[in-house]
Amino acid sequence: MSETNTARRVAFIGLGVMGGPMAGHLAAKGHDVAVWNRTRARAEAWTTAHPGRLAVSPADAAAGADIVFTCVGNDDDVRAVVLGADGVFAGMAPGAVLVDHTTASTGLARKLAEEAAGRGLGFLDAPVSGGQAGAENGQLTVMVGGDPAVFARAEPVMRAYGRAVTLMGGPGAGQLTKMVN
Repeated sequence: MSETNTARRVAFIGLGVMGGPMAGHLAAKGHDVAVWNRTRARAEAWTTAHPGRLAVSPADAAAGADIVFTCVGNDDDVRAVVLGADGVFAGMAPGAVLVDHTTASTGLARKLAEEAAGRGLGFLDAPVSGGQAGAENGQLTVMVGGDPAVFARAEPVMRAYGRAVTLMGGPGAGQLTKMVN
């Protein structure tokens, strides 16, 4: 898939100082974006400023998405939005990809990769570097861990906000690279 391919249906979970601008770049590139945030007012503000759909839960946002992006605070936050009856895994269709941009643990990344594979889903751990300014300017560095075939599907979409999007190795390699960075 190249950047010139048709826009994708995507979901973005977590619209903080990093996630909000990242999701905005996806919308600006013509992707069909559904968003969810723990603070509903933040998600409402995002949908006022950008074209996109406000979801009622992470599972609702993920329903029908080709790629689901998460960018939340820590391991516990990732577990809360990904796992469980209302988590993104519950809403994702087989073949869809979860890209976790949270700076989280390598252990969690590997666990989610295994869980995703068992559900017929792709998973990439993809923490970012570049701070708020990098997110706002679409100039983030994205360090990715996961399967090369899954990376090939998601990488052109991540280019909406990433100046450098690099596969570093298998599951957990994105998190390990971020630790070194």
